[in-house]
Amino acid sequence: MPTTPSAADDHRAVAGLFSDLVGTTVPLAWDNQSPVREWKARDVVGHLVEWFPGFLESGAGITLPAGPSAADDPVGAWRHHAAAVQAVLDDPTTAGKVLTNPHLGEVPLDQAIANFYTSDVFLHTWDLARATGQPVALDEDRCAAMLAGMEPMDEVLRQSGQYGPRIDVPAGADAQSRLMGFIGRDPQAWS
Repeated sequence: MPTTPSAADDHRAVAGLFSDLVGTTVPLAWDNQSPVREWKARDVVGHLVEWFPGFLESGAGITLPAGPSAADDPVGAWRHHAAAVQAVLDDPTTAGKVLTNPHLGEVPLDQAIANFYTSDVFLHTWDLARATGQPVALDEDRCAAMLAGMEPMDEVLRQSGQYGPRIDVPAGADAQSRLMGFIGRDPQAWS
């Protein structure tokens, strides 16, 4: 039976794939449209480096060091941010910390990072790849597991404003396509 990776190892792998895409994006591609209508490629990075520090600071009292702006330096912003998050997860004291949030209650910090932040990086990896014209094949098992966990919360997720309308995908589509369709991306338009 396979073991579940630690939150630190999971982030290292997921952020590593995102980092590979960031590192191979040609400079002009940062202004390409992403699958999220309101975002260019650089905005995908901006989203990840901007929302999480406030979540972490307000919920766990941890302040990530400020880095470059994704608007000016998406590569530097991502590398700085990913390293800072990894340092939090690699810190041996993280296992004893708790994140408190009015909507979530108290959650072990590493679990909160894995469930909310690392999962967000995983989803937006597809967005960045599509925006920059790079191939990406997300882990099918993880896609299927995320979709299975999100489908029962369909109405709540749509009301949050964080996801667009569900996009129908062809019968028999792979888990990655089904997951992207569920969160409001059209995998056929971005293939």
